[in-house]
Amino acid sequence: MQTTSFIKRFSARTVLTATAFTASLLFTNLSNAAAPLKVGYSDWPGWVAWQVAIDKGWFKEAGVDVQFEWFDYVASMDAFAAGKIDGVTVTNGDALVTGSGGAKNVMILLTDYSNGNDMIVAKQGIKSLKDLKGKKIGLETGFVEHLLLLNGLEKIGMKESDVTIVNTKTNETPQALASGDLSAIGAWQPNSGEAMSRVPGAKPIYTSADEPGLIYDVLTVSPTSLSSRKADWKKVIKVWDKVVMYINDPKTQPDAVKIMAARVGIKPEAYLPLLKGTKLLSLEEGKKVFVKAPGFKSLYGSSKISDDFNVKYGVYKKPMDIQKAIDPSLLAK
Repeated sequence: MQTTSFIKRFSARTVLTATAFTASLLFTNLSNAAAPLKVGYSDWPGWVAWQVAIDKGWFKEAGVDVQFEWFDYVASMDAFAAGKIDGVTVTNGDALVTGSGGAKNVMILLTDYSNGNDMIVAKQGIKSLKDLKGKKIGLETGFVEHLLLLNGLEKIGMKESDVTIVNTKTNETPQALASGDLSAIGAWQPNSGEAMSRVPGAKPIYTSADEPGLIYDVLTVSPTSLSSRKADWKKVIKVWDKVVMYINDPKTQPDAVKIMAARVGIKPEAYLPLLKGTKLLSLEEGKKVFVKAPGFKSLYGSSKISDDFNVKYGVYKKPMDIQKAIDPSLLAK
């Protein structure tokens, strides 16, 4: 993947709306015991990781017939909404948005959480969020970076009204910061990195690493497919554990990074830093997050916060049923 492909993935995430899903919804049941499970994945590092299992032939070893299909981010959700694939890799917040549009889905696996790749980047001289009081911040309202900013402001006792948010497309934030009209921007990699390269002295003052669990990434599947192919999905999940161990093991990480970098079309040395902003979760780590609890250490709690945010900012109108949107049963031994 070229850098522009990353931009496409992230930019696409920002244009996601419940309305779009409603309009495109033609959900059909593709689950068929004779057919392979179809999973849509895209270029977020936590999902590119599946390429390791694909290249290594681990699904065949596990005895499950699964076909991963490569998409741009929103295209993967469109395919899921159209019933062309059984499962898709998305953020937990976007899984709710997908469901609000009518494409019912159930989160069955946590792949990772954003661990710094999403960030508020400020110009030179601004050292903290407090320094942004009364200043302009460019980000896309109603989406991930907006949530990140509000989370940071709340921690230090500031309100949204203490700053001026300028609605700015994420892939345009580097240019917007460089223009001089803004004091900070909210963006994810590589846009945030590009912003810092364009504006000398610019640096992140708040990132997703400051609030682990604010943005979880998941594999979510159609309830019909889950019901009819539960044993197969369980095999898929078990393979994920092998993927995480292979990537995290210093002995095998170079080979894993080589595979992941090849999938997205960049050199391994350029890909490796992206892993640092993505905390991959083993099944044991994921099980601890699948517990019902408030707050960011729980997928339920994090999703409830995302749901409240989505309703407040009009991404969709009515709260989603978080209990039905998550199924931890496949993680049980």
